Amino acid sequence: MRYCCVLVRHPRSKSFDWDAALRQPDPALAITQAQWESFSTGGFCVVDDILDADALRRVTAETDKACARADELLATLPDERYFIAERGAITFAPHIALESDVLLDVVLGEPLRGFVHDLVGEGARLYHDQAVYKGTEKPRRFPWHQDNGYAFVHPESYLTVWIALTDASVESGCVWAAPGMQREGTLQHTYVEPLGWEVFADPPVEPVAVPVPAGSAVMFSSLTPHLTGVNVSNSVRKAYIVQYVGPGAVRFNGPEDCDGTPLDDDVQFPAIRPRTG
Repeated sequence: MRYCCVLVRHPRSKSFDWDAALRQPDPALAITQAQWESFSTGGFCVVDDILDADALRRVTAETDKACARADELLATLPDERYFIAERGAITFAPHIALESDVLLDVVLGEPLRGFVHDLVGEGARLYHDQAVYKGTEKPRRFPWHQDNGYAFVHPESYLTVWIALTDASVESGCVWAAPGMQREGTLQHTYVEPLGWEVFADPPVEPVAVPVPAGSAVMFSSLTPHLTGVNVSNSVRKAYIVQYVGPGAVRFNGPEDCDGTPLDDDVQFPAIRPRTG
């Protein structure tokens, strides 16, 4: 089934060219040819077992603590809500890698480093990270959006690594993607209460569900429209999401921000560690 919608380009998105933005790695450090073809054509790829059992256990222990703190804060707020976070529905714990040696080692080191090299290039930096726990008490979908629709970053295409900390099935709220639409550049979004920024209600292409087991990841461009579905399983769906930008990246915070903020601070946006050995 195909859907119809009107696509409006973001005013800061000028003459974006997906093919020109791509740089096929030579040599590739981590990505396979099949993964590269999936990313370059569809805007996303799956990486199995990016966290081994020990790393998965250590990362989840850190994100559990961070989301518990976030839930404690939500419990003190009116309606137990803040922006798009709501206790029992969806919990966000952002910027936690800089507070955890365990997480920082994971997001700056191997094996993520190899994939970041292959999909972003040399000089990549950590841009943002957050644990996102989707509860079962108030089932809620996340709307169709592009990550670059939240805060416009130039260059427009950066990398999001969505790591499943529990099995992410269709029933528990896995990622869905609108393949090929990253070619459209950054699109205009509309805020939908209480879900967040939305690029369209239904995509103009056939959406694809991307279920992955715990420890595996979906990697996609910041321009790939995606959502996560309703969690109708019997347990919390846990994910850790890490984003990386290339050198020279600048973030614009709203239409009045003419100068932007360079994402080059070595403390706030640490560089990916060089390979050793």
